[in-house]
Formats: sequence, C-alpha cells, structure tokens
Amino acid sequence: MTRSMTAFASGTGSREGYSWSWDVRSVNARGLDLRVRVPDWLSGLETALRQKLSGALARGNVTLNLRINREDQGSSLRINAAQLRAVLTLMQQVEAQAQIQGIALQPARATDILHQRGVLEQAGAEGDANSQLAAALAADFDAVLAEFLAMRIAEGTALSAVLAEQLDRIETLTRDASRIVRARADRIAAHHRAALDRVADSLGPVEPERIAQELAMLAIKADVSEELDRLHAHIGAARDLLAQEAPVGRRLDFLTQEFNREANTLCAKAQDTDLTALGLELKAVIDQLREQVQNIE
Repeated sequence: MTRSMTAFASGTGSREGYSWSWDVRSVNARGLDLRVRVPDWLSGLETALRQKLSGALARGNVTLNLRINREDQGSSLRINAAQLRAVLTLMQQVEAQAQIQGIALQPARATDILHQRGVLEQAGAEGDANSQLAAALAADFDAVLAEFLAMRIAEGTALSAVLAEQLDRIETLTRDASRIVRARADRIAAHHRAALDRVADSLGPVEPERIAQELAMLAIKADVSEELDRLHAHIGAARDLLAQEAPVGRRLDFLTQEFNREANTLCAKAQDTDLTALGLELKAVIDQLREQVQNIE
C-alpha cells in the first residue's frame, strides 16, 4: 500500500461547554517532523497526540493545530498571580536595562501583559476537569487521524498508478534500446574497422591479431548490455517495492538514482544517434519518476 506524504484532515467537537476544531496537514520531508500546537493548560495532551502521530506515520512534515473555545469565557477566566508577578518582574528588569542604555520604551498596556503566556488561564481548566477534557480530546482526535491517513492512502494510490505508468514507459524504452543495440552492432564494427584501416595505411602493415584485439577492446567499451540488464532489474525492484505494505519512499528514491546512473552511462556509450536520442528520453522519464517518488512516504 503506497502512501503519500501530502494530506489534510479537519474535525470539530464539543463537550460540557467546550467546542474545538482540529486541522492536521503534511507535506514532504526526509524524515518525520511533528509540529503540535495545543493549549498549554491541557496537561499531557500534546504528548498523547505526538504518540498517536508517530505511531501512525513514518515520514512527512506534519502540523497539527487544535483550537478550543468555551462558552461564557469571561466568567471562566482568571489571572495566574504567580505568573503575573514573574512577568512584571521581568518587565522591570528590561525597562531598567533600557534606561541604562538610553533606550526609550513605550509604556506597556494591560492587554499586552494579559497576552503573555500563562498570565490568563481558564478557571476550570485544572485538576480532574483538565484531565477529563484532555482525554476526551485525545479520543476525538482518532477520527481526524483516520481521515488523515485515508487521504494519504488515496493520494498514494493515485501516485502508485502514475509510477506504474512511468515504469512501463521505462521498460518500453529499455527494450527499444536493446533492439537498437543489436541493429547498431554491424555499423559500429564496420566503423571501427574502417578507422583502424586508416591508421594502418598511415603507419604501415599491422598484424591481423592486433587489429582483432583493438576491435574487441572497442566493442567492450561500446557494450551497454550490463546497463540494460540493470535497468530491467531496477524496474522489477521498483515494482516489488510498490507492492509492499511498509513505507518505501526512501528506497524508491535511492533506486531512481540508480536508474539515472544507468541512463547516463547508456548515453555516454551510445555512439549512435538513435540510441542517444532514446537515452535522453529515458533520462527525462526517470526524472519524472524521481519527482513523483519524492511524495511517497
């Protein structure tokens, strides 16, 4: 089952005067990078959500946002006196240091102070109520995560079909290259013999055995049978990977590099316009394959 690293899911819920909304999205990444943003007064929730995500995903840059609202928020808010004192103390230190350095600061407003982390908190968001809400949110997230994974699978299925088409095209081009190689054999041999004859005319008689040795060396340098065999092997390996259940994006990415290496060597050894043109087309399809592979988990 091929899964994409690109997906999105959202959800909403409510419980005992609270309402909330989720959104989770992911894009490509070399590894698994989780960014979880939840209210800090819900102790333990971030850890629980991270465990759920890391248990379900192998790769991707994943961002999860949770927004919570409470009815009649004005009567449920309170000031954390200890945090307020700490913030005011730090502000005094900043103002004193700024005065020493001759820097004028704008007077702080009450709203600026209230917006500092931890100064304003929910009066009911503590103790058992806190734990119960966090547990309810963690359970509610399961449905959002299932939707998120379903989208990754759907995207991956579509990608798998595209990759299969590209592998079929690579296989067709590789077979065409084999036919061109067989057809060019006589032309290359005649070309090499003519070149050696010209050298022999300028240098004098050359032993037939030496000519045969040189022709054999030239034939070895122009031989691309190993490259074509490896391309066929890589095609089979890629299809096997796409059929696996485990994440295969990294291995597919490595395999596309091997595809490209063989295509480069094929072009370098071509010595034939038709084979060179085919090799360039092969490289173009391999580049398209590798671009799509970057999306695979």
